[in-house]
Amino acid sequence: YFPGAMQTRGYSLEQVVEQMAFGTEGIYGTPLYVSATYIFLFILFGSFLEKAGMIKLFTDVSLGLVGHKMGGAAKVAVVSSGLMGTISGSGVANVVTTGQFTIPLMKSFGYRPAFAGGVEATASMGGQIMPPVMGAVAFIMAETLGVPYVEIVRAAIVPAILYFASAFWMVHLEAGRRDLRGMDKKDLPSARKALKEGWYLILPLAVLVFLLFSGFTPLYAGAVGLALTIMLILGASLMLGLPSPVIRAVFWIGLGLLVGYMLQNRMETLLWLVVAALLVLSVFTNGGRQTIAQVIDSLAEGAKTALPVGIACALVGVIIGTMTLTGAANTFGIFIVSVGENSLLLSLILTMITCIVLGMGIPTIPNYIITSSIAAPALLELGVPLIVSHMFVFYFGILADLTPPVALACFAAAPIARESGFKISLEAIKVAAAGFVIPYMAVYTPALMLQPGGPLAESMGFPLAVVYIVVKCVLSIGLWGAAVVGWLGHRLQWWERLLAMLAAFTLIAALPMTDEIGFALTALFAFILWRRRRQG
Repeated sequence: YFPGAMQTRGYSLEQVVEQMAFGTEGIYGTPLYVSATYIFLFILFGSFLEKAGMIKLFTDVSLGLVGHKMGGAAKVAVVSSGLMGTISGSGVANVVTTGQFTIPLMKSFGYRPAFAGGVEATASMGGQIMPPVMGAVAFIMAETLGVPYVEIVRAAIVPAILYFASAFWMVHLEAGRRDLRGMDKKDLPSARKALKEGWYLILPLAVLVFLLFSGFTPLYAGAVGLALTIMLILGASLMLGLPSPVIRAVFWIGLGLLVGYMLQNRMETLLWLVVAALLVLSVFTNGGRQTIAQVIDSLAEGAKTALPVGIACALVGVIIGTMTLTGAANTFGIFIVSVGENSLLLSLILTMITCIVLGMGIPTIPNYIITSSIAAPALLELGVPLIVSHMFVFYFGILADLTPPVALACFAAAPIARESGFKISLEAIKVAAAGFVIPYMAVYTPALMLQPGGPLAESMGFPLAVVYIVVKCVLSIGLWGAAVVGWLGHRLQWWERLLAMLAAFTLIAALPMTDEIGFALTALFAFILWRRRRQG
């Protein structure tokens, strides 16, 4: 019944049922398969780490490292939420867990409620683009594109670091403008002490990354990481019941050697037998019985978190089935390509809007599956490199959770911040400015995602192109932050803010002479600041 270019000839009920229920492009398609394998495993893995005390470890380390700095409360939120996001399969769940601590902390130090909620939402969603797990999208993208997992991580690492550097810079400037000092160092936990007490919680994550980079499948790496997490939780509780430090040390060394031997010889079945043996031993100790209850809670929590994602993936299958049956995805792709023949920028803007609309209110995984199946092929046809085109749609699908009117991550932060979700989303967009800029810069200069190709890499060589684009990106982020917040060592005049904004925009645009103009405007802005500081 759709008019115009999207109109179809119509389909019988039998055809629709067959497409949706009996094929691999309907309900029982790739999204549901991915949900039942990768997603469930990594959600469970994150759930065990959370219950084991990973949130406390990340928070204590963040407090110890940056809590005493200017605007320390918000910097703690950026670091702890970013760290938590690397193991969590849901940015919204991350907001609800770490936000319970970070948002009230920011408010107590003088940050506006909307800004506090915006920082938490931005940092939590940023965790979904930060390797190694990337909300489990890294594994799906690797399988979909037929490239090694390492390639996906390589493409994601620089933009993710820049995203968090941008958020960190924004909260630093906001703290400077409002003169928000850090917390007293003597009241803060020691980062070294926190790592000393909770070091074993990092081991499963380290083993997971090592296995993934060694070429093992995500399913194998995830299963081993999960087994190791349970083993360490149970081992820690058993160790507390052992009589002397020497026996405890022997226990840990013996367990470590056994795990190392099993991993080297790929004896994953034996690994799970050791977990079972530790479970049986735990029954005979008081701490062990509490730990078994903790394991059961983790399993239940993981299942609860995975269920809505599974339902969303089944519904995504229906959307993809509709798109392939009617040919709507192909029609849309042809439209974007026809626009891109005249203007690549306009085509990218259309793709961005599409990804933001399609990604509203949808979890990370189905979000990527929808946007990549509809919008990514069009960008590929316009000459955008394969991984860059998929990263482009993935980034904007993620940013849909920060963008009005739906802004799921911001509305999740609203009751904690006691502020309107819409106001929080407006602040989140300012803080996450780099997230909106980096994908565009990567399309014009793939070196930003460490991908070959593009005129810049051809003219100056790949290593120099990477350094050049990163420096340009850092400058534009710095200028954008100063323009938006209106502070850089002192309050900026309206014309200084306008100059900074113009310099940032010209550095972002990859047009003839824009870089030269951008660097000239940046130099002028820096000279004005230097002169004003000397005078006053």
